[in-house]
Amino acid sequence: MSHRKLVPAGELRDFSAALLEQGGLSAEHARTTAEVFVWAALRGVDSHGIARVPAYLELLAKGVANARPELGVESTTPAAAVLDADRAPGPVALSAAADEAVTRAKVTGIASVGVRRTVHTGAIGYYVSRIAEQGLVGIGFVAGMPNMGYTGVKGAAVATSPLAIAVPAKEHAPLLLDMATATVALGRIRQAKANGTPLPEGAAATEDGTPTTDPEQAVMPLPLGGAKGSGMSLAFEILTSVLVGAPIFAAFHSDDPQGRKHRQNALLIAVDPAAFGDPDAFTASVDETLATLKGLPTDSGVYYPGERSAAVAVERAEQGIPVAPKVWRELTEAAGRFGIEPPA
Repeated sequence: MSHRKLVPAGELRDFSAALLEQGGLSAEHARTTAEVFVWAALRGVDSHGIARVPAYLELLAKGVANARPELGVESTTPAAAVLDADRAPGPVALSAAADEAVTRAKVTGIASVGVRRTVHTGAIGYYVSRIAEQGLVGIGFVAGMPNMGYTGVKGAAVATSPLAIAVPAKEHAPLLLDMATATVALGRIRQAKANGTPLPEGAAATEDGTPTTDPEQAVMPLPLGGAKGSGMSLAFEILTSVLVGAPIFAAFHSDDPQGRKHRQNALLIAVDPAAFGDPDAFTASVDETLATLKGLPTDSGVYYPGERSAAVAVERAEQGIPVAPKVWRELTEAAGRFGIEPPA
């Protein structure tokens, strides 16, 4: 940690937005994308934090991500819509989808917005938290390119599709469950390889699907809970990609070379507690539930989902966000190309 740079969140947000704008995004979209990265970095989710800026610059430079997308919303009912992202970066598309879901749910009580044809969604906990900030319950699913094993199948079959749920509270930090359907993240495999440390049993596999603890041989994660994680990933593909008319799984495993073109789909759901009763009573009961959990007997402390990351966010907001040397080098190199002055 001592070798990392500590950068104030606001400065890092401005710096990242400036880089992304020079990479081709509009000022508004660059700011939105940087906001998602800094949100993740504040909460200690560094794999989806500022380290993503160089990767997004590459996606934009190669045309994988559309720097000037035309977002379109299609709807045949007040409680549901599909947002066509036109290959916009995920933070741009899903932030718009979250706001659309909130607007509709405040009228209909519950609303869902599917996102079609986006590029790397980023930390989906951000979007459901964005919904929870408005006093609603946020639920999100994402499906992407197959990069994980499926129980009984040789090789990569399904995606490490994540699920996130955010529930507002009155006194406590919101409950935020943000998890993938994989046992470990791809980044964890790369980290183990760099450090030369073995992987946990049942966490990763070789190219043909054989489980291994050797990070040099591991190329993909295995599903969480075996058949359970496999089934969840496949279900999320149907709830997102198939539902919005943009299947990924079937196309990926077909003979069509376009089937392996990078893309992701998502579904965000907003639930208004007011549609079920008194919203203040709801958040008070959420507090009571969380407090009850915290009061249970424990030897080493007990935490609810999102509690520790919220505490990290408070700490990093005060002390600065640590940026790894490799990431800082990549950011400053990009800044040099664009003529941008990095934070002091």
